[in-house]
Amino acid sequence: MNNPKKPKKEYFGIDKDVLLLTTVSFINDLSSEMIMPILPLFITSLGGSSVVVGLIGGLKDSISSILKVISGYYSDKTGRRKVFVFAGYLTSSIFKLLLSFSTTWFGVLFFSAFERVGKGVRTAPRDAIISDLMAEKRGMGFGIQRAGDTFGAILGSVGVLILFWYLYYDFREIILISASLSFLALVPLYFLKEKKKIKRQNLSLKIGLKNLSTPLKLFILISGIFTLANFSYMFYILKAQTIFTGRLAIGAPIILYILFNIFYGIFALPFGVLSDKIGRKKVIIFGYLIYAITAFGFALFNSLNYFIILFALYGISYAIIEGNQRAYVSDLSSEYIRGTALGTFHTIVGLMALPSSLIAGYLWSIDPNIPFIYGGIVALISSMLFIIFAIKFKLS
Repeated sequence: MNNPKKPKKEYFGIDKDVLLLTTVSFINDLSSEMIMPILPLFITSLGGSSVVVGLIGGLKDSISSILKVISGYYSDKTGRRKVFVFAGYLTSSIFKLLLSFSTTWFGVLFFSAFERVGKGVRTAPRDAIISDLMAEKRGMGFGIQRAGDTFGAILGSVGVLILFWYLYYDFREIILISASLSFLALVPLYFLKEKKKIKRQNLSLKIGLKNLSTPLKLFILISGIFTLANFSYMFYILKAQTIFTGRLAIGAPIILYILFNIFYGIFALPFGVLSDKIGRKKVIIFGYLIYAITAFGFALFNSLNYFIILFALYGISYAIIEGNQRAYVSDLSSEYIRGTALGTFHTIVGLMALPSSLIAGYLWSIDPNIPFIYGGIVALISSMLFIIFAIKFKLS
């Protein structure tokens, strides 16, 4: 006699294991976002130029990009995902710790780049877990995970502001505290119950990539083009810094970064749920357009009042785009190659991040407004391409 299948544990319609992964993301981002707002300022304090900022910003995503498709593929092939997620978070924690000992911008480049290797290992398998567990409500699943990321980021940004502004900690001390906290993110993973999946020993990476549908390949291409517009957040921090002096040149950009994360956190879940209802295509295109408006705004305006509005819009655009792009990739892929599909998406986006930020760094050296004009134009092109191809292939 067959045992009845145990019902999934859910809270407010969200799978228990998705909530565990959200908790991991929350703790990890609390740690990471203690570093993020001060990283470009740390780089420039060590003598790094705008091109160096672009190089580090690009490498933070690109150096790990090839690992995303490989880890996604092996998680499909072995039927195991949790081990990749754990290894990825552990690797990131170790290199955050080493980052605190950097004394030159080259040290920052090396350790911050390899910290992202951990992200490359964990991202596609983690996203595949969420996609499998929330098959009927992927927009909500990715939205709640991104919201966890972002609320951790808000607390992390507030933490770094307190440590810098009120307690007078220097950059390295703040990074050391951040690294110590990041190891706590490993604890909830112990309680994650991995669903047994069929091993697919006959699956090769070439076959997996070949089996990606034409609409999926098309969307990955368009998202890669958009990434050329979506250069490193560090240039937005540096742009805000230009209107301040003294300690405010560090404190004010941190506060604006907190504002970015607040709007990101507030809108991530609602736009994920909205995409479940009206279709992801419409929501993603809207996000691209909001990003374009934001980029043009940073080029045209240069005052605190405008920066408050623009950092809020920057957060909204990320809330719309980040989770929904991954949910859309999941929609367009079959379950047995979903890890490979998500890994391919993250790889293309990661590879495009390097030229994107290098271009922004070069353009910044000419005029700090030009990178944002460039970003706005490319974002508009991405929107138009998505509309044209979506109509042709009848994408929803």
